[in-house]
Amino acid sequence: MKNIITGRQPVLEALKSDRAVEKIFLLYGIKGTIVDRIRQHASRRGVPVTEMDRARFEEMAGEVSQGVAALLSDKEYIDIDALLGRARQRNEPPLLLVLDEIEDPHNLGALIRTAECAGVHGVILPKHHSATMNATVAKTSAGASLHLPAAKVSNIAQTLEQLKKKGIWIIGADAGGDRPYFDADYRDPLAIVIGNEGRGIRRLVKEKCDFLVRIPIFGKIESLNASVAGALVMFEAARKRHENPRT
Repeated sequence: MKNIITGRQPVLEALKSDRAVEKIFLLYGIKGTIVDRIRQHASRRGVPVTEMDRARFEEMAGEVSQGVAALLSDKEYIDIDALLGRARQRNEPPLLLVLDEIEDPHNLGALIRTAECAGVHGVILPKHHSATMNATVAKTSAGASLHLPAAKVSNIAQTLEQLKKKGIWIIGADAGGDRPYFDADYRDPLAIVIGNEGRGIRRLVKEKCDFLVRIPIFGKIESLNASVAGALVMFEAARKRHENPRT
């Protein structure tokens, strides 16, 4: 299966990544700095560029596309050891994002964008009951999903057990957590678990967590959006790792 992604920045990020890009489509006459960079990267990679009139272009890519689209092959998933290998290459303690049944592709895209910006080494998704790394996720993540490696697993709870055997601590973001998220120590090898938009982390997955952190709420709404909660925890981990790394 192939995907069409749209938008100038997502297409540019696709060309800058290792993802297989088969063709670039441009609205005839479109100009701009990013469009020039897209042409340059496409030329260097040998990716053909086709200009189309507005009617043909919008039939393929839709009206909200910024006049740029790309045809991609499906996202390639890797295994857990390869995710951990990325941390070794950077000489950093592993930092993984585990998503327990995130079903909204916009939330998935937002979480992946945050993870890539926060220096997360990879994301782990369940094979079932989860949004997939499709064109919507690529666009929502501003192309981050094309850079951040991902693994798909059959069972999240069993995967957490495997990670623990490899020396990875598991921290879950949960409204009933025993400590505020800013009081946790994130400097060791770590996997951060974010649960479903409505149900949160499932019970069996929660039981595999070494500890749970909560985000204090001061308003009338009882919880944050999953992607916002994930952003707070991931950037707190990034801040502590960079300000006071484990020696």
